[in-house]
Amino acid sequence: MTNPCRIIGLALFMGPLAVPTFAAGGTDADWPCIQRRTGALSAGVMWPNPLGEATVSTAAAELAAKLALRRVSEEQATAAVDGYAAAHPGLGPAELGAIFQAAFARIDRDRTRVLDGISRYGHKQAALAERIDAAHAEMVALKAAEKPDFDRMDALEEQIDWDERIYKDRERALSYVCETPVLLEKRAYLVAQILLKHLPD
Repeated sequence: MTNPCRIIGLALFMGPLAVPTFAAGGTDADWPCIQRRTGALSAGVMWPNPLGEATVSTAAAELAAKLALRRVSEEQATAAVDGYAAAHPGLGPAELGAIFQAAFARIDRDRTRVLDGISRYGHKQAALAERIDAAHAEMVALKAAEKPDFDRMDALEEQIDWDERIYKDRERALSYVCETPVLLEKRAYLVAQILLKHLPD
């Protein structure tokens, strides 16, 4: 099975066929995803109580780091919070809020990195599309020439084949990568919901 981390790495590190894929509505050349790009996440929207500048203990920081990981399932995250709450009787809104804020900061940082990577990806895909289009145009001109340069035509054909293969591979990876910001938003919301269950009545 393909390693999803490798897919994300390919798409974010590298960077269309003849027509690039852009955002819904086609108005943002920096955003090649079908999903609309949303603005910055707000911790306050997900957490009902005021969030201050409270620091967290080592144990709370470790819990927050674990909760931020998408590979940690909902069941595992719930069990981790339940275990922490059992080991810390009297857990209050301030500490729960601080744990959420620490987890949220990690998730938001990852989301920002992914968004920036997707933008770079879009620009590189657009540049590759222009390269493919230019090669096709040159091929047409060479074929129409009175004395075609067959060596150049062979080289162009090889270049086009390679570039189109790369482009298609990246397009397939794009659908997965474009889901990542949405999944991170959902993760932040999930973390809030798990922690909120332990708010005292």
